[in-house]
Amino acid sequence: MTTTAANSLWLEEYLPFFDRYQTAELTDEDWRAWRRNRLRTTLRHVRDRSPFYGRHLAGIDVDSVTPDTLDRLPFTTKDDLRREMFDALSGGPAQALMYYETTGTTGASTPCPRDAKDVKTSNIHVEWAWRRMFERYFGARRPVIGLMGPSELYAFGDTFGDVAQRLDACHVKIWPESPRVGFRKALRLIRELEVEVVVAAPALCLNLAKAALQNGLDPARDFSVKLFCTLGEICTPAFGENVRSIWGADVRPALYGSQEALSIGTGCTHDRLHISQPNYLVEVLDPDTSVSLGGYGTGELCLTMLIDGIKPLIRYRTGDLVVVSPNACGCGGPGDVVEVLGRVADRVRIGANGYRPAQIESSVLGGLTGCLGYQVVIDAAADGGDRLTVHLDLRTPDGEEAGRLGAETAARLSERFEVPVRVDVTTELDPITNTGAFVSWKAARIRDNRVAADADADAARAVAAAHRVTS
Repeated sequence: MTTTAANSLWLEEYLPFFDRYQTAELTDEDWRAWRRNRLRTTLRHVRDRSPFYGRHLAGIDVDSVTPDTLDRLPFTTKDDLRREMFDALSGGPAQALMYYETTGTTGASTPCPRDAKDVKTSNIHVEWAWRRMFERYFGARRPVIGLMGPSELYAFGDTFGDVAQRLDACHVKIWPESPRVGFRKALRLIRELEVEVVVAAPALCLNLAKAALQNGLDPARDFSVKLFCTLGEICTPAFGENVRSIWGADVRPALYGSQEALSIGTGCTHDRLHISQPNYLVEVLDPDTSVSLGGYGTGELCLTMLIDGIKPLIRYRTGDLVVVSPNACGCGGPGDVVEVLGRVADRVRIGANGYRPAQIESSVLGGLTGCLGYQVVIDAAADGGDRLTVHLDLRTPDGEEAGRLGAETAARLSERFEVPVRVDVTTELDPITNTGAFVSWKAARIRDNRVAADADADAARAVAAAHRVTS
């Protein structure tokens, strides 16, 4: 049987299930059968076709493993993927439909090809999430969409380009960080094409605004942008409200995913992310003990992929700190809800307490408007405790108003973190704050002088240097 025929036959199974998933017609027994059968199929697939999993699962009777006994299987980690490279694939790269790699900012770039099954079963969730999103904002008409991805070897442009075509929506691929595009040309295209939807990492919402203001343009007055669809890093409600104060545009989550694990979750008009449930078995792990807490709770997200494509991963530790909850959203979309709190490694101790990235960002931006960027610097205080300096780039940093905002913010943050806080209102932040999702939220937003710079911080410095060329 040819690959095309095999995929066509397989989609005859997937699409009817997906349609019933969208209309909430699946019973508990439907789900049990789907997960049991897809897990068995995928485990056989990786055992027989992937050199890595052939060794990794050696001695395990994969046919006896069920969704309830996943803990009998070993984890797959990012280090495994960096070490194994092509051996982690369930087939050669030439069998893929498209080839991608991770960005390689903090380690070797790892291969992330996708075959027809991967593309269709992942993109269809994005498509239907966007159908609901655009109906809410634009009714029956289609907006012009500006896509702003991280690199040409990333799936971003192809994924959203494919979905835009399925929706008959005009889209333009604009890479502001590319030296052949740059921010000035990106802004010109957004204006001339009357782009209404921008798909980008959260940090880029602020970087574009900063570039617009530097070129004498008002983001809210001189552009047609009505909606930012964000992905790639945490985006708190406080961040979204701040962006709205600058652009007059809403910020909604577009997608939560990765090169390795594809489209894990898609966004909705209620600012939630819904897991693409037919494609995954979800576990939440205690990040300190690695013990599985089950399918719901707060901890590190661990995924077992149920699509037997070119690179399915088994018990893959994403490194992301999340909250997974049953769907009680009310938006009309299916799938359990996942809230991304940041990376597990990005947790930060301040004073006597530990904080997640989302908690820090919400604390800094809560109550602020017109903030074009921020950075939190942590130093050891003379008394052995900690002290913070928060640098804020505000749109209107003039004298008295800047002093008032700085004093109010310092008092609020000092109460929140229980340490001394100084606020510096400036127009020139450390360039590392422009890097956002390219490396990690922590590398972009936190400078911890209590410890030596790590690999993430060094990588972010290199990315920041490249960013300055285009901005």
